[in-house]
Amino acid sequence: MGVKVAKFGGSSVADAIQLAKVKSIVEGDPERKYVVVSAPGKRFSGDSKITDLLYLCKTHIDHNVAYDQVFQVVCDRYRAIELNLGVNVGLEEEFRIIDENLQKGASADYIASRGEYLTAKLTAAYLGLEFVDTAGLVQFDKHGKFLNEETNRALKEALAGVDGAVLPGFYGSVPDGSIKTFSRGGSDITGALVARAVEADIYENWTDVSGFLMADPRVVKDPIPIEIITYVELRELSYMGAGVLHEDAIYPARAGNIPINIRNTNDPQHPGTIIVGDIDEPAGKSKVITGIAGHKDFTVISIYKNMMSGEAGFVRRILSVLEDYGVVVEHLPSGIDTLSVVLANKNLNGKLEEITEEIRRRLQPDRMEVFENMALIATVGRGMARRMGVSATLFTALYNAGVNIRMIDQGSSEMNIIVGVENSDFEKAVRAIYEAFVE
Repeated sequence: MGVKVAKFGGSSVADAIQLAKVKSIVEGDPERKYVVVSAPGKRFSGDSKITDLLYLCKTHIDHNVAYDQVFQVVCDRYRAIELNLGVNVGLEEEFRIIDENLQKGASADYIASRGEYLTAKLTAAYLGLEFVDTAGLVQFDKHGKFLNEETNRALKEALAGVDGAVLPGFYGSVPDGSIKTFSRGGSDITGALVARAVEADIYENWTDVSGFLMADPRVVKDPIPIEIITYVELRELSYMGAGVLHEDAIYPARAGNIPINIRNTNDPQHPGTIIVGDIDEPAGKSKVITGIAGHKDFTVISIYKNMMSGEAGFVRRILSVLEDYGVVVEHLPSGIDTLSVVLANKNLNGKLEEITEEIRRRLQPDRMEVFENMALIATVGRGMARRMGVSATLFTALYNAGVNIRMIDQGSSEMNIIVGVENSDFEKAVRAIYEAFVE
């Protein structure tokens, strides 16, 4: 018999109704031995996530504002879940401890982590599985840096004799025992870490969508689901905005060569999307593209200087300017005497004019143009590599749609073509690419 690790996101544990679905899923397959849970998410539009409420409690305390009513909302959510599940995990004592620590100035990480902690306690009792706390197992150093191998060893040892457990996601601890969290969505990471530690056959990530789609359904009507995707393709699409899975969850599963299956708690019969290390397909038999993703709001600084390619250190000096201003470079497409620097507007923080002046001073370009309000669109697919006519199809589709391409960047893997267009052309461009390759 194999082993599966099942992680359930906030929407899957939002209330007792959803947790009943979780129980049916877990008990429906005896290979699902280890369960990782998030904190309860929204039950309906306008509802609040438990994690947001817990952070709000901490904010109120830090600003000397009464937090009692917000904390009461959190407690009542959990009381309702406990009552409806028909279990008893000593919630009142847990609330007392959390409240006491709040008043003593506990960290935001500690407060936020209690959402996952309490959910795991309730879920373990409901499923009849052992509760295993991730504090002390998921390890960070004293500076907050995640310790991958130490965590793998600790989890492996702790779960070696446990034939079925529920673990809270999102957090671990530093050497002194203080709670340390991952970034939001970090329960995905915990699930992948557990899967690697127990050498799972598959890591199931249960959420409120049936896997990945080839394009954003807010832009393309009824896009085709992605049945199977490689880690490399997913990384490309995730970087450009395709959500569902925390991107840092990819590494532990990939390191353990464990497939990830994105599934829908509300539609458990749907196979979802499988993420694998590699796909053995006959040449030319794979789909040309796997997916399309993109973001708006970039700025492109285009630099021209005669004989740039023969000037040692030219690129380094551009990057040093951006480093001095603390701005991350998104892309760096180049020609013989031209170089474009692509920056996310959210990282510029009003520094654009200062940056361009500093580039002029240090590099003395012959010409420099700035294009604001740009969007980047990535067309990704393992089938693109060595497939003739892919670029021609893409560029023809954009031409026919009346979209002006301001930038082109193709990765060395030949499975990704990124184009830069005006923000106003973003949706039209995505639909044109999708129709050209899919419809």
